[in-house]
Amino acid sequence: MSDGNNERLVKIESAMAHLEQLAEALNETVIDQAKSLRRLTQQMEQIQERAAAEDMKAAKENITKPPHHGG
Repeated sequence: MSDGNNERLVKIESAMAHLEQLAEALNETVIDQAKSLRRLTQQMEQIQERAAAEDMKAAKENITKPPHHGG
């Protein structure tokens, strides 16, 4: 193999190694974001459930009961 081809191969291998490191870093970022998204989704669902329960409680408290017509 000539020196030119050898140098070219070293550059290609170096670029490939860099791309592999970049792909791994991006993969870790995607995994971290998926975890964050899952956690935020769970928190949002909990907040929605609490809000719905509070709305139900408020609605029940605002219901006026008709007076009893007893004899």
